[in-house]
Amino acid sequence: MPLRTPPRTAEPRTADGAGTTDGTAAAADGTKSTGARPRSRRRRRRGIAALAVAAALVAGTGGWAAGSEQTAVTGPAPGAAAWRADHTLGRPLPDPATATPTTVTRFFAGLTEAEQRRLADHHPLTVGTLDGAPVQLRYRANARALRAERARQDARANDPSRPAEDRARASALAARYTALLSPGRQILFFDPRGRGQVAEVYGDLEAARHTAVVVPGSDIDLTTFDRERDRYGTPTGMAVSLQARLTADAPHVPTAVIAWAGYTTPVGLGPDAATGRLAEAGAPRLARLLTGLAATGAPAPALLCHSYGSVVCGLAAPRAGRPAVGDVILFGSPGTRTERAADLHAGGHVWAARDASDWIADIPNVELLGLGHGADPTDPAFGARRVAADRAEGHTGYLVPGTDSLAGFAAIVLGRYADVR
Repeated sequence: MPLRTPPRTAEPRTADGAGTTDGTAAAADGTKSTGARPRSRRRRRRGIAALAVAAALVAGTGGWAAGSEQTAVTGPAPGAAAWRADHTLGRPLPDPATATPTTVTRFFAGLTEAEQRRLADHHPLTVGTLDGAPVQLRYRANARALRAERARQDARANDPSRPAEDRARASALAARYTALLSPGRQILFFDPRGRGQVAEVYGDLEAARHTAVVVPGSDIDLTTFDRERDRYGTPTGMAVSLQARLTADAPHVPTAVIAWAGYTTPVGLGPDAATGRLAEAGAPRLARLLTGLAATGAPAPALLCHSYGSVVCGLAAPRAGRPAVGDVILFGSPGTRTERAADLHAGGHVWAARDASDWIADIPNVELLGLGHGADPTDPAFGARRVAADRAEGHTGYLVPGTDSLAGFAAIVLGRYADVR
């Protein structure tokens, strides 16, 4: 059975955080002593608690060997240097590393359609990942980038000088790119580096009156983005199910859902899943997506944050700010690295759901020495509104059709709070 940390007891605190106002500790007889010994005891307690967290995480996940350390992919996609060097329009192009989404939106608004298409065709990986650029232009750019990557992988797969394992991997990647290029797919983001990152839109994002962004947890990348196994544990499965429910509940209201896998997720349940390192690397990308949607006129989306994705949301939502964030829904969450729902600075409400069979409940809700992710969002003290998940099963069953959690999430996205059980 996974270990649990003992309940924390409150210590008398003063304005400066020490035992008394001058930084010394008060002894039992009312005299003052130096703070060294009590501070030493506190350090020992923190160390013991951190070891307890680590032990519980190892026990609950089957050991650190269950996961491998990942290298976070950050910064502009390949091709940024060529974009910066392009002066064919007679003016500098917005730097993908520093330009705000608002600046990007204004830049493209000043171009003709022919100029926009020329940039997308010449710099597909840059335009396709440039938050604030026109949505349809990003679809066009990413389709072109996917075709180019498919051709590159096809060439590797058919190169007899390469090892068989290398050729097989290239062939599998080419097949994934072909699937993403299927008619009707709307790819909003594509970065081939590392394990591959992608985001897809379901519905009409430009016309939508209500929008949502699904932020997944561990083990999601280019190859698992829309896998058939454990379908509703993937961003596409969750997004498709949510979009179908939105359409059923409000057939005459335009809606859109973005399945966003735009950060390097943990693999397995090892140290990466127990720390905030990858979330800290991915949060700026999610924040840029949100501010980019706001810059292009899209309504502030509801964030549906699953598992480790809620850690990313917890860091990204305050960074994006209230105008860019609607409701925040945390489900199957290990914590958000915040202690209160108010710390997320959501423009709407903060909601939390966890079904009785979700193993995430066995993870201690503390944050010590970099381990753990803080308060349990389903704890009343956190301040989130609870969403029923009685019919959901396991860690990935929250958006399965027919569940009360899916019905509640859809009602939140539509702003029908009275319908949330």
